[in-house]
Amino acid sequence: MSAREVAVTGLGLVTPAGVGVAATWQGVLGGTSTAVRCPALDGLPVDFCCRVPDLDADRRLGRRLSWRLDRCAAMALVAAREAVADAGLGAGSWDPVRVGVVLGVGTASMERYEEEFAKISGGRATEISPLAIPRSVPNMVAGEVGMDLQVRGPNLTVSTACASGATALGTARQLLLADACDVVVAGGSESLCSRIPAACFHQMGALSRRGDDPAAASRPFDADRDGFVLGEGAGVLVLERLEHARARGSRIRSYLAGYGASCDAYHFTSPHPEGRGAAEALAVALDDAGLDPGDIAHVNAHGTATVLNDRAEASALRQVFRRPPPVTAVKGALGHAAGGAGAIEAACTVLSLEDQVVPPTANLHRLDPEIELDVVGKAPRPVRMTAAVSNAFGFGGQNAVLVLRSAP
Repeated sequence: MSAREVAVTGLGLVTPAGVGVAATWQGVLGGTSTAVRCPALDGLPVDFCCRVPDLDADRRLGRRLSWRLDRCAAMALVAAREAVADAGLGAGSWDPVRVGVVLGVGTASMERYEEEFAKISGGRATEISPLAIPRSVPNMVAGEVGMDLQVRGPNLTVSTACASGATALGTARQLLLADACDVVVAGGSESLCSRIPAACFHQMGALSRRGDDPAAASRPFDADRDGFVLGEGAGVLVLERLEHARARGSRIRSYLAGYGASCDAYHFTSPHPEGRGAAEALAVALDDAGLDPGDIAHVNAHGTATVLNDRAEASALRQVFRRPPPVTAVKGALGHAAGGAGAIEAACTVLSLEDQVVPPTANLHRLDPEIELDVVGKAPRPVRMTAAVSNAFGFGGQNAVLVLRSAP
């Protein structure tokens, strides 16, 4: 066992497949898309998305708290509470000064800005809520989680676009290895299911336009893919120093064994066509974990279902792995939660290691012949594995790769 491993002791998920780890994992294993038409997007060229169906923050968090929360923060808080409970932690079981929070956020949620801008454009500037900024600035997601858990260690927000959730987990790992914390509650949250993101990403040509059949729209690695589907959600993992987890007799779900980050330094939105930066991040993560490419039995891909991103990621995997292991892309089922995606997919990778199964990639009907990967489709595939990789890439050429290893 590497001295640089940290323990994963808790998981929490809020996704379009449902609230909670069990609901999400069942949906991902089912390989069915969650994309539906969204009333909030009526009249736009793309009017469908993958939205969390039953968040009900008032019921889950209480009206006294939920009224002030942005949707992004509410999802993070629900996921964080589940993860902390899963880890068997909470008030009285930890030193609050030694517990940190690191969450990845891209833009948080744009809904609040849209609501307040409507007041300005309608000549009602005096009706703008004085809480509009503290509700919606990205750092308040981690801030609200820290306040709710009453922990006083480092409280950080990282923003590396769609790699944010994975970057947050890597940053949390570094805090633990530096002995700055005993526990870090880490992950990511985002909501893109509103009008400004839908209109902007459509104008960029990044979204699927398969509006006649939303459930078939997100097609990672498929030959007929035409873009990603807007999504939302939160993924939170409780990470601990091994000594701390062992001292309290914690159940260890897996180990975060390695982390690699890089920048393409190529283009502000498009990936390097050969996946140069992604391959470099993969190599760094494997080296950090002390593992060889042949030790990895599964890759949870970034897999956005855009033509360029999927091909670049496939190229990176072929560069690093002589024979790439079985690949899945859960965005086929869940859509793209941007800043939350890397953490959601890391949690799914932990579950794959636990259950020894690779989930199917929803809507994979005919693999793009340029991909040249073993992408799992149709049904879950049993795979014996002790180590797996979770990829996350974002605008600005941001790359973050996590290596996870199964617990004994």
